[in-house]
Amino acid sequence: MKLIGIDPLTSPLWLELVTAFDSDIFHSPDWLQVLSETYGFEIKAYVVVDDNGHPIAGIPFCHISDIRGERFASLPFSDYCDPLVADTDAWALLSSALLRCGIPYTMRCLHNTLPLGDASLRKTKQANWHGIDLRPETEAIWQTLHESARRAIRKAKREGVVVRKAQTLCDLRFFFEMHLATRKYKYHLLAQPYCFFEKIWEHFVRQDRGILLMADYQGIPVGATLFLEWKDRFYYKFNTSSPQQLLIRPNDVILWEAIEYGKECGLATRDLGLSDWGQDGLVSFKEKYASQHKVISFLQANNDKSPAQATGIGQLLPQLTNLFTDPSMPDALSAQAGDLLYRYFA
Repeated sequence: MKLIGIDPLTSPLWLELVTAFDSDIFHSPDWLQVLSETYGFEIKAYVVVDDNGHPIAGIPFCHISDIRGERFASLPFSDYCDPLVADTDAWALLSSALLRCGIPYTMRCLHNTLPLGDASLRKTKQANWHGIDLRPETEAIWQTLHESARRAIRKAKREGVVVRKAQTLCDLRFFFEMHLATRKYKYHLLAQPYCFFEKIWEHFVRQDRGILLMADYQGIPVGATLFLEWKDRFYYKFNTSSPQQLLIRPNDVILWEAIEYGKECGLATRDLGLSDWGQDGLVSFKEKYASQHKVISFLQANNDKSPAQATGIGQLLPQLTNLFTDPSMPDALSAQAGDLLYRYFA
């Protein structure tokens, strides 16, 4: 085996690896392109090749150097990104290549247990992951839903909520405004830059590898969810809704119609993504639909000196977030703050 460094945005070796492995959307060249074009990250990958030059293992990562210090992340702003490796010797090559640089690095694992047994890594956090098996017949999936989910879907349809596929950047902008408000007023968090969603639209939606479903009530959008596709999986990536219209259940009817869409496309799994332990409402919503539940493990290389501690910026970022998500702050300024600061949360 031989370890080499590549550019996963352009290298055919990376495409060969993610095609052969049971990879996820966050390994895809298009997702890496979105991160690179939005935040200017330098994205690299280590790949292990066999004697014939074919890739047999690999891991993508960002080498970040900014006001928070120098670090590796695999991958920032991704729910999880397991190393694509099934062999302990190959994992040892990948891990040692990252460790020898002597700077902190982090990763999030959902499927692969090899990193969890690596003594050089420690678990710093866990989060929930939920999924839906789309292979049963539609009626069978309907019967597995929690009764409260079925009631909510029926209610939304009775109230006249109509789900449609977004077609224009005006729809995307409407989605972003709702997303910004949800992040700011409900969670007190900055929103991702609008250009992040423009890049997703360019690399996924326009290429028929993703859809933005809008829920309209009396002709006005009251909810929206952005879904991405990779291989046989359908990823629930960003959801938002108008808090004034939650009682008509736009989120539920969107999710159900997305299930029907996934069935029509022959997809096998609906990935409902990451939910933090403290997001009880989001977890409860997903559990009404989910048939699968796992844990995402956040891992970090053993290092006493984290980037945030090294510069002190780790204490400033939460204070700036609180400032720019205060209800008295105009939404336009909150959006600009996200444009400027969001990349430093990586």
